[in-house]
Amino acid sequence: MAKYKAYTKTPYPLGSTYDGKGVNFALFSAHATKVELCIFNDSGSEELMRYVIEENTNNIWHIYLEGAKPGLVYGYRVYGLYKPEQGYRFNPNKLLIDPYGKKLVGTLIWNKAIFGYDLDSPEKDLSYSTLDSAPYVPKSVVVDDNEYDWGDDKKPDYPMSESIIYETHLRGATKLNPFLPDTKRGTFAGFTDDSTVNYLKHLGITAVELLPVHAFFGHRHKRGYIIDNYWGYESFSFFAPEQSYLSEGNINEIRDMVKKLHRHGIEVLLDVVYNHTGEGNHLGPTLCYRGIDNLSYYILNPDNKRTYLDTTGCGASLNMQNSYVVRMVMDSLRYWVEKMHIDGFRFDLATTLCRRNNEFRQTSGFLYAVAQDEVLQKVKLIAEPWDVGYGGYQLGAFLPGWSEWNDKYRDNVRRFWKGDQYQIAEIASRLTGSSEIFNHSNRSINSSINFITAHDGFTLYDLVSYNMKHNIANGENNRDGTDANWSWNSGEEGKSTNEIVIKNRNNRMRAMLATLMFSFGTPMITFGDEFGRSQMGNNNPYCQDNAITWIAWEGLSTKQRSLISYTKKLISLRKKLKIFNRNSFFTGKVIDEKGNKDLAWYTEKGIQFTSSDWHDGNRRCLSYLLKTDNGFIQAIFNANHTNIDWKLPTIRTKHQWSIIFDSSDTVDKDIELNSGKIISVPSWSVLLIEIKK
Repeated sequence: MAKYKAYTKTPYPLGSTYDGKGVNFALFSAHATKVELCIFNDSGSEELMRYVIEENTNNIWHIYLEGAKPGLVYGYRVYGLYKPEQGYRFNPNKLLIDPYGKKLVGTLIWNKAIFGYDLDSPEKDLSYSTLDSAPYVPKSVVVDDNEYDWGDDKKPDYPMSESIIYETHLRGATKLNPFLPDTKRGTFAGFTDDSTVNYLKHLGITAVELLPVHAFFGHRHKRGYIIDNYWGYESFSFFAPEQSYLSEGNINEIRDMVKKLHRHGIEVLLDVVYNHTGEGNHLGPTLCYRGIDNLSYYILNPDNKRTYLDTTGCGASLNMQNSYVVRMVMDSLRYWVEKMHIDGFRFDLATTLCRRNNEFRQTSGFLYAVAQDEVLQKVKLIAEPWDVGYGGYQLGAFLPGWSEWNDKYRDNVRRFWKGDQYQIAEIASRLTGSSEIFNHSNRSINSSINFITAHDGFTLYDLVSYNMKHNIANGENNRDGTDANWSWNSGEEGKSTNEIVIKNRNNRMRAMLATLMFSFGTPMITFGDEFGRSQMGNNNPYCQDNAITWIAWEGLSTKQRSLISYTKKLISLRKKLKIFNRNSFFTGKVIDEKGNKDLAWYTEKGIQFTSSDWHDGNRRCLSYLLKTDNGFIQAIFNANHTNIDWKLPTIRTKHQWSIIFDSSDTVDKDIELNSGKIISVPSWSVLLIEIKK
């Protein structure tokens, strides 16, 4: 390879940028004393040449290589102090990926050379490693982001009030798809296939929310043994995609997927992990940020700068109080929106991103940066509003324009359909947008992301089939995963042939899916719940890249396919009714001359709730009556183990009454209904009655 002509050009943009004549390289490091750009052969197996970067402009080290082109493989060696007790961890023996690199080549090989310290030394990270890590780490690749033809791609751009989110794992959803060749299973290309897209379109969801697709570690080094990482919550690049998700190594596979899903009216949201990186704690490897500028990229323990302040439970927290780090996160978000046409993001452990002096602040640099960014104001922003640090639980505290995962919705719905006492007052709030949490600062009723299950925890089927977690397969003696599942096995733990148990499980799954779709706020379904996918009681399958978490499409039973049809019907009905397409919260006040309220709560006696009803610990049923433009909608929720006689409310109207939905599918929908009529509401069921002009 001929040596490139190198000279100084510009410190921006950061990363590697091809301009048609050469490539500009720019890297942030505030404390480095020297930086080298290392060029490799196409496979990344051989280092061909090095360039000392002479220019440092405002902490940005930059160099221009004339004649360099897309496809060039590179990495950095960064020099400076190695004094972990002072927070300095520079070691030029460690080849570092570009934090802004858009593509990677090569795989991570677990070898003692990837650690900045001597792994065999009793001093651990206070020692210094002279081993070269280059043979064992991925390298960055120059790409041309302007070469892709988006054609007439148009984002579906659903408002949150019309959104139905489907949280899914790219690999798990496609790994066993019988219509895919082996090379496409578990990849972006597999998710682009007609068989995948048509299923999502058939189901009726409006958005897929993909678990992390940023490049992540394949193994959990922090625990001292190798075990597969499946979920991907150990990102070590916020620009480059996970290599194993590329069937042919071409990042345009992502764009092809997004473009096709858009064409079929489906948005693409990404679960992003900016709160920490895969480098882990102070004993983790040196692959990128730690070696580039440990003092800048991570929040150090002020009492012992050898260690980190960790609010994530993953070893370290990214330092979002540093303006350069905030810039990197913002640049990453804009890259995925502008260059990949992504429609929104779900932020893992979002509280960590919003900390100042180790406390959550609405005035944080990150929230302010997002609020003023015209690109990000056009996409969906969803927070997981907690972390494990001090004051980490911040449900309801995010700014207008943000939606939040509502774990109170999850827990209350689970407990209500489990049959727990004293759930009525809370379930009423969850059904109507959790106003006591979100109704402030002009926030929308759709600020609440309503979910019953997520990737983390029991699936819907396991929720009604297990009383306890069964995580032995994870290799941690069943200590991992939460014990607060609010589950009930319906009478028998795990797989059952008892028809009574099976019926109860089916009824409660159907009732919970109906509850989700007939609640105000934005619903999120976890992939596989629509047909009762089981993880055999494992509520923390972060390391189960196997049949425990993959969808066995060819093994779906008749009952499971029936549940898919049921879920499709629910989604279709939610869309058709239009009553959930609102942004404002209910007031419970009279809104017309007939004395009707915008929303009222009724008991089985046909009368509105009183204070004693709300505080009745044994009450396990309720209904809301909603005034609509075309009449009324009454939703009845019966979590009793027996059928219950239900008197319909007395309404001064000549409108026609009809049962439009029954989760048990046992009620005669042709019965004549009117004010004061008494009907039998099945146990463990949800009914929807329409009073229509």
